[in-house]
Amino acid sequence: MSVAIIYSRAQDGINAPLVTVEVHLSRGLPGFSIVGLPETTVKESKERVRSAILNNQFEFPLSRITINLAPADLPKEGGRFDLPIALGILIASGQIPEKGIEHHEAIGELSLTGDLRPITGVLPVSMAMKKSQRSLILPMTNADEAALVEDTICLPATHLLEVCAHISGTKLIEVHQTKQTTATTQYNTDLDDIYGHKHAKRALEIAAAGGHNLLMVGPPGSGKTMLAERIPTIMPPMTDEQALESAAIASISLQGFSSRFWKQRIIRSPHHSASGVALVGGGSHPKPGEISLAHNGILFLDELPEFDRKVLEVLREPLESGRIIISRAAKQVEYPANFQLIAAMNPCPCGYLGDKSSRCRCTVEQINRYQHKISGPLMDRLDMVIEVHSIPSAIINQTKDDKAENSSIVRERVIQAFNKQLDRSGVVNSDLKTADIEKHCKLSDIDKTLLQTATIKMGLSGRAIHRIMKVARTIADLSNNEKILTQHLSEAISYRQKINEHQRMMSSEI
Repeated sequence: MSVAIIYSRAQDGINAPLVTVEVHLSRGLPGFSIVGLPETTVKESKERVRSAILNNQFEFPLSRITINLAPADLPKEGGRFDLPIALGILIASGQIPEKGIEHHEAIGELSLTGDLRPITGVLPVSMAMKKSQRSLILPMTNADEAALVEDTICLPATHLLEVCAHISGTKLIEVHQTKQTTATTQYNTDLDDIYGHKHAKRALEIAAAGGHNLLMVGPPGSGKTMLAERIPTIMPPMTDEQALESAAIASISLQGFSSRFWKQRIIRSPHHSASGVALVGGGSHPKPGEISLAHNGILFLDELPEFDRKVLEVLREPLESGRIIISRAAKQVEYPANFQLIAAMNPCPCGYLGDKSSRCRCTVEQINRYQHKISGPLMDRLDMVIEVHSIPSAIINQTKDDKAENSSIVRERVIQAFNKQLDRSGVVNSDLKTADIEKHCKLSDIDKTLLQTATIKMGLSGRAIHRIMKVARTIADLSNNEKILTQHLSEAISYRQKINEHQRMMSSEI
């Protein structure tokens, strides 16, 4: 036959739309053209395919070769179409049979000798083709990643000749077995490494259990970064759906995906010199940024006021919606960004405002300018703010509290509260919508009066009231209470006081 059809997959954000590779051989002057919005790397595949075919004792047809990548309006990029193009040429020229090719999808980059090289974004391909009921021919290096999706048929190969032998029926490729990958629970750090800071550890437990955003304020060396680094050790494992979403984002990123991070809550810590594009993603070919790479995990921003204010403002919408849309002239890409924001900052430029040593020499104007770098709307999107004080005596004496709980003990309570939330509403408390808050965060008449008093005294917004109620719901879950009690609400309000102080400072002339 002079026409062959091979199925493959493109990359569109974390989606992998179907691409039909149509190969037509016709009479005329020998030529090789690829149509269907191919980018430079796709156009260059003609040279890789030609060399791979000739170097493996096949005949490269001296015909006019036309490759159509349908749909024509979908941009195609990368070397993933090398393998389907080569197979299409060999089938169209009659060198290998076409029988059964419609039951396969193929992706992979070819070397000049015909070796199959790995591609990025294979996990979204495996997730998408699960519904097609076709098997996936792919490079061996990508097999473990693709097999994370259950009920998919993966046929890994290392060379073009192996694929040709499989299609011809002379030697079939064995189906790659799905590996039972378990969540990583072993960490090199532990919560009991930190001396004291019971109040801060309590706040970390609440934040981890309910997915709440947290800001830690304290002088240099007080332990803010150490506390943040230990949050993953007390967080619950991801669900299978969450794990696949996070792995898919990592798969299409420049860093790639590693199975050793399966179901592990990732913590991303960009430097304060990072740009807005680095956080939200972008580029001519939009790639996910730090907030998407932290999806279902933690985005830790150390030295928060040192970030450019415009950079911090880009976090406001994703913190509410849990997604980010990157628009370009040619395309629009949406990435999930349901991250938990953990931030740390000094109280003033020198860092020692309010410290017992009275070392702070910052002027009122300097303090005001420093704290103005964080806008009121961004502060309003935080759930909790705590002070982290220095405790040098504990370091000097090197005495460890025998009653201090390690991460595994705290994690058990967090998982219990986490499961309670999923059973009740299907989401963690931080993701509760307005209707869910009214249903699951009911307050007694006394507590309504308490919250109303706090609202008037602190000047709380509607968003702040809802965030207090959600934090109170998490505290009640950790206490294994079905109802929110007064002590739960009071504790939730206490975590809001620092936010209120910051907003009052910004709205007044100092």
